[in-house]
Amino acid sequence: MPVDLHRRIDAVWREESPRIIAALMRLVRNLDLAEELAQDTLVTALERWPEGGVPDNPGAWLMAAAKNRALDHLRRDAMLARKHAQIAQELDGVHDELHAAREAALDDDIGDDLLRLIFVACHPLLSRDAQVALTLRLLCGLTTDEIARAFLVPEATVAQRIVRAKRTLGEADVPFEVPRRDELPDRLSAVLGVVYLVFNEGYSATAGEDWMRPALCAEALRLGRLLVELAPKEAEAFGLLALMELQASRTAARTGPDGAPVLLPDQDRSRWDHAAIERGLEALARALRLAPAPGPYALQAAIAACHARAARAEDTDWARIVALYDALQAVAPSPVVALNRAVAVSMHRGPADGLAIVDALAGEPALRGYHLQRLGRGAEARAEFVRAAGMTRNARERGLLLARAEAAAG
Repeated sequence: MPVDLHRRIDAVWREESPRIIAALMRLVRNLDLAEELAQDTLVTALERWPEGGVPDNPGAWLMAAAKNRALDHLRRDAMLARKHAQIAQELDGVHDELHAAREAALDDDIGDDLLRLIFVACHPLLSRDAQVALTLRLLCGLTTDEIARAFLVPEATVAQRIVRAKRTLGEADVPFEVPRRDELPDRLSAVLGVVYLVFNEGYSATAGEDWMRPALCAEALRLGRLLVELAPKEAEAFGLLALMELQASRTAARTGPDGAPVLLPDQDRSRWDHAAIERGLEALARALRLAPAPGPYALQAAIAACHARAARAEDTDWARIVALYDALQAVAPSPVVALNRAVAVSMHRGPADGLAIVDALAGEPALRGYHLQRLGRGAEARAEFVRAAGMTRNARERGLLLARAEAAAG
């Protein structure tokens, strides 16, 4: 098969496979079987498309082929023989009475198969690691090898997480549905958390040789856009999308020609993606219209927007950022938020005020070194940067911290 054709089929599959698996899951009610049927459909495409050409609407072709495979499977299942007519109708887009009743019982207007699949992949019965692995596998179309390389764990570990997750969901007979309205906020929070975790691993890799993994950011953004499309009344879904768009807008400026990290104050802002900034600001405005009292993602997006609106680093509205961190600390307190607030305070009021906040917090040597350096306490700053470099597993971050140590010593 020509390389270009194989790449095109792969791109189509990554885009369409989540919808296909979700549709099959609704029909066969078994995640393993849905994935198996989907893979069979891909094999059929790989066999037929090189000879007959890629269809004008490849997604529709794949969906029809997958549903036909599901129908064939169900017809072979004697237990479902008496439901052939109902299944055939559903495949044609007509819901039977039981399906309609189930939808009505959800008392919610969100009924898309993909949204159901997202909530299944992020079910609270699963560990966070399992949720991330299953989300990347089902919703992003990544292979176990790609997931393993992204998070620097053995492929066998990822495969085991996915197998155990499917087994857990199957044994618990987890329904393929969107949670009821009163359960939605808690369940949506888990979904948004997993998507943002995927984005963050792409934006600032935990370990390895690369500062960023843009492919993971792109997959998280795709899920974020999907969520706001499927849950258009959820403010925090728009807040998360805004945050990811605004952060991703800086991607091109975050590394130098040699791949070394470039920190925010030193970035060439002309290299920022202004289309992404506009999308982020639009999503933020939508989040604030839906919920005038913003949640954690919308508040973080508002902070990112302050940076995006500043033509130069020195134009940044640090007073506004401190106020936003105050609000964020009130609704979602954490050491990370407190540390980031310390940076904002130091930029707004001076490094001494920032260091006072840092001194009250336990262990973030990199940040402490940053403030000590600004205070002119070079020897102490160098020691803190070296200590921080010894703690990171990311080669690029280690190099950045050691470079700061040298600068502090000078």
